[in-house]
Amino acid sequence: MIQTLFGSLEEEQKPSFLDRMKQAVTRTRENLADRIDAVVSIGKEIDRRTLDDLEATLISADLGTTTTQQMLAKLRDKADRKQIKDVQELKRLLKEELLAILSAASSRPVNKVDGTPEVILVVGVNGTGKTTTIGKLSQVFRSQGKNVLLCAADTFRAAAIEQLEIWGQRTGTEVIKTKPGGDPAAVLFDALQAAVARKTDYVVVDTAGRLHTKSSLMAELEKMRRTAQRIIPGAPHETLLVMDATTGQNGLQQARVFTESAGVTGIVLTKLDGTAKGGVVVAISRELGLPVRYVGVGEKATDLLPFDPKEFVDSLFE
Repeated sequence: MIQTLFGSLEEEQKPSFLDRMKQAVTRTRENLADRIDAVVSIGKEIDRRTLDDLEATLISADLGTTTTQQMLAKLRDKADRKQIKDVQELKRLLKEELLAILSAASSRPVNKVDGTPEVILVVGVNGTGKTTTIGKLSQVFRSQGKNVLLCAADTFRAAAIEQLEIWGQRTGTEVIKTKPGGDPAAVLFDALQAAVARKTDYVVVDTAGRLHTKSSLMAELEKMRRTAQRIIPGAPHETLLVMDATTGQNGLQQARVFTESAGVTGIVLTKLDGTAKGGVVVAISRELGLPVRYVGVGEKATDLLPFDPKEFVDSLFE
């Protein structure tokens, strides 16, 4: 009984997703909300000049020039008609605009999977936290009671196979691998056959991240897609691009290349807790039209959160 009681107390004391999101975007919130307060002092009339001063603040949070201009155009119209009475009203309108952008991208449906397994291809440039994200994603699925198989198809980099094996040990997830330099499509073939035989729920596939050899990498990804579809029609069901939040707008160009060539269906944004420019989430949604599926908020296996647009926007202002 005592153990049960203490267990219940520990459960209650665990921070909620909203609390964890607030903590993750602390630096971005200080960069955005606090600067808004500085630009729009108490009692100051909110007019076009005020909104011009606000432009630099929004861009510094990495919302991007296009997104910032789109939002300010609507706010200037309201300011001209004296419809923004104070800083609280301004923040409310900003939140509405941000949420509208994020919700529009997040409404993009996930492919429905008839039967199992669901195949998730994970792509991204080396150094963004791709392999680590796969380990954390495995933890997310296993915490939901699902069976997961990891496929080490980044055979170009021997360290990637070793790193994925470490994450497999941490999360209690089997890793299907081949020798360094082996054929990625061949190891994927083995992984999918094993998953079908075992009735596995998810297969999460690591891929090489060699952006500087774009043509060969994209040909490799296309070969893997064909291999997957021969075994499981409709696979891969999701292609997630891992982006490093600290690279901000620079990461957007990488994202465009992968989006155009690799059929990306969603984004995983890592290191959100390490940047004051978390507004790049909005820029991704607005400029790429892609939903952010998950955000990385720390180093532990449990530090990958499903992305919720409302919680994210609330966290930026509260």
